[in-house]
Amino acid sequence: MTDMKYKIDASGKILGRVATEVAIILRGKNDPKFMPNVVPVNLVEVINTKDLKISGDKAKTKSYFHYSGYPGGIRKKTFDDLQVQDNGKVLRKAVFGMLPVNKLRSKIINNLRIS
Repeated sequence: MTDMKYKIDASGKILGRVATEVAIILRGKNDPKFMPNVVPVNLVEVINTKDLKISGDKAKTKSYFHYSGYPGGIRKKTFDDLQVQDNGKVLRKAVFGMLPVNKLRSKIINNLRIS
């Protein structure tokens, strides 16, 4: 497979729509030579992630959790908090959740660049 570079402008677009578009390209499903057991060399760069939109009241109600494994070790961040901290992290988490849960997942997500 050849190296393909894609550039996606996320300004004014909805988070989930951009994430599905990126996940399909990263996975290689837009290529007629798609093979599920091969990591495609599709590099995706997403720009203007600070202008992503979400619908409804998700900015205050959507939560992301992290558990350290220790008692009382659960941490919770809302969408707004994570957007302020790192606006690309929200998109990366959305795309990561759309990729298949197998050994290729971490290799595929490395082809995503967010700026």
